[in-house]
Amino acid sequence: MSSYYGRPVIKEPVWTWQIPTYFFTGGLAGASSVLSLGAKLAGNERLSKSALYVGAAADAVSPMLLIADLGRPERFHHMLRVAKATSPMNVGAWILLVSGGASSTAAALELLGRLKPVKLLAETVAALAGPPLATYTGVLVADTAIPVWHEGRHELPWIFGASAAASAGAAACMFVPPAEAGPARRLAVGAVAAEGALMQGMELRLGTTGEVYRRGAAGKLALAAKALAGGGAALLATRGGKSRRSAALGGAMVCAGELCLRWSVFRAGFQSARDPKYTIGPQRARVERAGRSAG
Repeated sequence: MSSYYGRPVIKEPVWTWQIPTYFFTGGLAGASSVLSLGAKLAGNERLSKSALYVGAAADAVSPMLLIADLGRPERFHHMLRVAKATSPMNVGAWILLVSGGASSTAAALELLGRLKPVKLLAETVAALAGPPLATYTGVLVADTAIPVWHEGRHELPWIFGASAAASAGAAACMFVPPAEAGPARRLAVGAVAAEGALMQGMELRLGTTGEVYRRGAAGKLALAAKALAGGGAALLATRGGKSRRSAALGGAMVCAGELCLRWSVFRAGFQSARDPKYTIGPQRARVERAGRSAG
């Protein structure tokens, strides 16, 4: 299947390197806020504080990445002039504003040791905004004409959520003593397994369209993501509870793997937009299915 003169049917995305990096930092921030509040409710203050600071740092970096991609700082402000529920980008900007403001407030009050009721309220707001922040970017990329992103719309939000949970748990393991990092360690290992199953299922369901995850830059990044996240999770599961060094190394490997995963999804979008067959093939399949249903 091809187009006239073999030219692409749709344009490639215009996003730059800041966007897949933001996919990682935004997910890390959202999942860390949930982990922080969960650890606090369980009485694990050390884990709660570490996850809170990790989330606040990631929340602080995320707007800078978005603004850098937009090119002009005022454009981020302009997105907040309206609230449009049908726009994943607009909804995401508001989620990031709420999450970032709440987590930064909670982290600052934790450092100062003041206004505990306000700090708890801010932590609760950040935790409530965490899941949407961790997953809306999967909805955002799926709500486009890019073939591999749009066809993967059923799995991408869940994949991004699992990736966020893995990175949050792994990051906490890097800063918390093994004896107190058990919940974070289990979160990282479980989320890596869930993410791997979801990715494999998506690639199989996509058929020909999903082959971009095995080719070119996207394929190399996908392999790196599996090797790093899988190896890091194995290290956390076997040695992370006994050795602080192993926990730090395993956590760093998982985080690196999750960053590669976001980059793999990002590059796959460019590759699928570049080749006309990934645009025309799904269209013809939909037409054929509609014809069979009508008959």
